[in-house]
Amino acid sequence: MLRKITIEVFSILLIMLFLYAAISKWLNMRAFEKAMYNQPFSHWLATLFIWTVPATEVIISILLMIKRTQLIGLKASFILMCLFTLYIGSILLHFFPRVPCSCGGVIQKLNWPQHLVFNLFFILISLWAILLETGKMPNFKWVYGQKARTA
Repeated sequence: MLRKITIEVFSILLIMLFLYAAISKWLNMRAFEKAMYNQPFSHWLATLFIWTVPATEVIISILLMIKRTQLIGLKASFILMCLFTLYIGSILLHFFPRVPCSCGGVIQKLNWPQHLVFNLFFILISLWAILLETGKMPNFKWVYGQKARTA
């Protein structure tokens, strides 16, 4: 029972994150476009991201809301958050000649190291939910209130 509740809570957190991110981008599209064109990648790639990133965030949210597609949504969340985190890591490692501005919404208040920790948290809960859903979570009986068997 606690396993299912954990999966649902983690899914809700991811839904809230992705819907908030997508809606804040759409509500302030000019700022989002400016931020994307300020990134250290080509203009055509920025244009592609302007349209695909918010749409992808909404699609992942929908996948997470439907029980039958929840595992796909969790895996997509994990992949997208890993990609975002790799980008942040490359910024922190100075792979680019300049540091671009961050995302919109509340997240823009975070500096890059804080953004990295924020993303790592969501990677962790995505992975945890995937492992719980697939039954591949290590058997930490103390986490779920079960007494460990003694040999």
